[in-house]
Amino acid sequence: MHESVELAEEEERRRKRAPWGVIALVLLTGLALIRNGSGEFDVGPPQPASAAATDSQDAGVRAKSAALNPLPYSVPDRVRIPAIQVDAPVMPVGLDAEGWVDAPPPEDPNLAGWFSGAVTPGERGTAVVVGHVDNKQGPAVFYGLGALQQGNRVEISRQDGKTVVFEIYGIEVFSKNDFPSDRVYNSTGGAELRVITCGGGFSKQNGYEGNVVTFARLVEVR
Repeated sequence: MHESVELAEEEERRRKRAPWGVIALVLLTGLALIRNGSGEFDVGPPQPASAAATDSQDAGVRAKSAALNPLPYSVPDRVRIPAIQVDAPVMPVGLDAEGWVDAPPPEDPNLAGWFSGAVTPGERGTAVVVGHVDNKQGPAVFYGLGALQQGNRVEISRQDGKTVVFEIYGIEVFSKNDFPSDRVYNSTGGAELRVITCGGGFSKQNGYEGNVVTFARLVEVR
C-alpha cells in the first residue's frame, strides 16, 4: 500500500511539471530578474573561457554517469561548488503570477534556487539551479560561475539524506536574445544539472546581456 501511494504521488508530480519547451521559454524570461544585477564593481564576474565550451564527446564523464541509476524525487537543500567556494542553501523557486521563474531574494547573496517545475537533482532528466551573480552590495552566490572548468564538481545535498555529485563537462555564456533553449534544457536520458546565472556584457539600461550556463552529469551518489 505504501509503495502504491508513493507511485501515485510521483505520477502527480510528473503531471504538474511543465513541458520542457514551456520551461525553456519561461526560464529565459524569468532569468531577466537574475540578469539585472548591479554590474558596477571594479572587476566584473569571470566569463567562461573558450576551452570550457560544451564537449558533447566527453566519453569519460558519460561512462561514469551511465553506470549510475537515477534517484527518486527528493527536494535539494544545499549546493556546494568547491572550486569557487560556493556553499549555499537552496530554496524552491516556481513561477510568479506573470509566468516568470522567480529568482531567490536578491537581498540574500548566498542563496540559490531550484526550479521546482523540473526534476530534482539526481532524478532522470535535467535539473535546474539558478542564482544571482551580484546584488547592490557586491558579488552574490554564483559570481564565480564563469571561472569553472571541465572536471570541476557540483555537490547537491537532498532532503532524503543523499548527496548527488555532478561533474562539469561544459560551461558557456549565451546571449539572452539567442538562447539555445533545446540545447540547455532538453533531457539527455540520464541525470543532468544546469547551473545558471547572469553573464556577458553589462549596461545600466539593460543589465547583463546573457546567461552563464554550466552543464554537468551525475557521477556519484553518497
